[in-house]
Amino acid sequence: MMRANKNQGMTRKELFENIKRKKSFLCVGLDTDLKKIPEHLLKEEDPIFAFNKAIIDSTAPYCVAYKPNLAFYEAFGVKGIIAFEKTVKYIKANYPDQFIVADAKRGDIGNTSKMYARTFFGEYDVDALTVAPYMGEDSVTPFLEGYEGKWVILLALTSNKGSYDFQLTESKDGERLFEKVILRSQQWGNDENMMYVVGATRGEMFQDIRKVAPKAFLLVPGIGAQGGSLEEVCKYGMIEDCGLLVNSSRAIIYADKTENYADVAAEKAKEVQKQMESLL
Repeated sequence: MMRANKNQGMTRKELFENIKRKKSFLCVGLDTDLKKIPEHLLKEEDPIFAFNKAIIDSTAPYCVAYKPNLAFYEAFGVKGIIAFEKTVKYIKANYPDQFIVADAKRGDIGNTSKMYARTFFGEYDVDALTVAPYMGEDSVTPFLEGYEGKWVILLALTSNKGSYDFQLTESKDGERLFEKVILRSQQWGNDENMMYVVGATRGEMFQDIRKVAPKAFLLVPGIGAQGGSLEEVCKYGMIEDCGLLVNSSRAIIYADKTENYADVAAEKAKEVQKQMESLL
């Protein structure tokens, strides 16, 4: 698949075409930690990019998306940001059919959000950005304006322990906060430019998510190392055009610490892809 325009994001239709063609809805998380990558790479001039490049080359046939987590790059200052930028450019140049999610969880007052949008959609030219909705409409809409084919992925229901602190609290009429976030945000964006983050460790909760977001794409972290069930996610969350991007990071990229790490990552990604093929 080639993009219509250079700086244009991927449409929902294009994303689904890739899912059908590759028989996969796997997103590989690039949470690249210098303490966890194979030791021989530390001799490289840019070990983070060297690791990412090999992982991308080996897993690209089995996934439809990559999700670099910004925290793992920003932790190394300028060098880390350069590695992130090189990674994005490498994917775009060599695997233009891959959907690129910058997992940065941005969201701030309007003029700050506008700058974050310019950073990730204008400068880095990724397809999607994770956004925290806590500050409401004027912190989210700058990401939805003026960037054709780009996506906001709003945090909705996460799988961490602290999600009970806010996300699952109920109003007097029984509406939980995550449901309110999803319903309200549909006034700002639509199913062609807004997705939601929903943790895989809450399989049966996908029924509740689908009541308030029947057609939205969901970015689902938490399978693999975090123990979420792919079958459950699909049973309750899959829709006509799939509607799921299921992320796996550690279970794929850190499956092996030797010089064969990229081959082992490919095997792990292929295993998940085969499972997804049967569920599609």
